Amino acid sequence: MHSELDQKLGAFIRSEWDRDVPSEVTAAASEIAAHYGDSVMGVLFYGSCLRTGEIVDKILDFYVIVETYQSAYKGALLAIANKILPPNVFYHEMDVNGVTVRSKYAVLSVDDLAFRTSRKCLNVSVWARFCQPCMLLLPRDDLAFAAIHSSVVQAVKTMLLNLLDLKPFATNSRDLWVEAFGQTYAAELRSERGGKGLEIYLLDQERYDQLTPIALAAMGVSKAVEQQHHQPSRVSSWKPKLYWWARRVNGKIVSFLRLIKATTTFDGGIDYIAWKIRRHSGVEVDVTNWMRKWPVIAGITLFWKLRKRGAFK
Repeated sequence: MHSELDQKLGAFIRSEWDRDVPSEVTAAASEIAAHYGDSVMGVLFYGSCLRTGEIVDKILDFYVIVETYQSAYKGALLAIANKILPPNVFYHEMDVNGVTVRSKYAVLSVDDLAFRTSRKCLNVSVWARFCQPCMLLLPRDDLAFAAIHSSVVQAVKTMLLNLLDLKPFATNSRDLWVEAFGQTYAAELRSERGGKGLEIYLLDQERYDQLTPIALAAMGVSKAVEQQHHQPSRVSSWKPKLYWWARRVNGKIVSFLRLIKATTTFDGGIDYIAWKIRRHSGVEVDVTNWMRKWPVIAGITLFWKLRKRGAFK
């Protein structure tokens, strides 16, 4: 980042990382990072537990950012899987002062983080996730901090610029973020009911309202452009619609493949997926022993059944 406006956006993100986190979160992040040794460049903490501070009977969400997949894994199979269809997702559980701390964490290389938060990436999952509140824990050094920080800043820009392509007049904070989250949720397999975009915005309304003018200024969205009332031409408006359609197609396919892959890397993956579907959609899933024994086959079979019942959108 070079301009003063970029630096202001970067400072906003850094200020969010200066907050304290519960000791249980730090302990979990440290033990998870230890599995990957010197390859770890930092751990990004995000999700509902970050927003609420609640840990008991919850699952912490982390992204472990590694230098390369080859250096992170002892075996080639996991490294190849992480490269072909990132990220790999795992489950971790530990006891901290008598409290059982459960975590779900994903492994992503620093290069993949940079690409998947950029506008070059069609898939929405990473840039849509890290434009939301997160915290960097355990940065390896200043260079690692700077690389991860740059990607998170870019995630904010990517989210808003992609939405402004589609809705050029949605520069009001509420309109921007509600529409942006609505579009990205529609571009993944989701068990949540409608209206999630508004819910996410309202959870951190003050944060998004403060961030929006800073981000728009850093992106060069001037007041003059904001106040224009002419409609874009048909030639200029069909391209972003096509891109967002492609994102939805890509997102559904990639989300499905990631779910299937997670059943092989995530301890108790079928049970976790069933719990999450029940929690967000109300659709009950009866997990049997054969499903736990053959998670990939069960995952494919369950997907089609649950989609007909409205568990996925």
